[in-house]
Amino acid sequence: MDKTFSIDHQLRATWQAVAKLYNEQAAKHDSTMATAFVLLTIDYENGTPSTALGPLMGMEPTSLSRILKTMEDKGAVSRERNPDDGRSVLIKLTEYGKEMRKISKDSVIQFNEVVREQLTEKEIDTFFKVTSTINKLIADKQIYKEINKKAV
Repeated sequence: MDKTFSIDHQLRATWQAVAKLYNEQAAKHDSTMATAFVLLTIDYENGTPSTALGPLMGMEPTSLSRILKTMEDKGAVSRERNPDDGRSVLIKLTEYGKEMRKISKDSVIQFNEVVREQLTEKEIDTFFKVTSTINKLIADKQIYKEINKKAV
């Protein structure tokens, strides 16, 4: 199969280009795309339980722990006991974290605005329909279905 016609190749190549773009932007602020994603996922006012962050982001606990440690060392987040559940910890944005979150949010908004300027509403709707369909097929395990073999 020609990779230029492979849906997964186009998704992967596009995401790698976007990730590189975001990482280049984040590096200007001594940050990374992963850090920006965490900043954008943490509840701005109340913080987010550390155990909820991984599932919200689709990130493995080990990777998330490493990122949170770096963010804490840089003063972007703090850990506080969760008043609703003494067994868990809330990850909260510091004032510096809130400033960095605004920079991250502005970068995402600018990316979306520039891309949207180049596309029609119909093209954008089609893009979202395609990605939604792919995600549903994967979630419903419809890509690699087990074939039920009947005894002959």
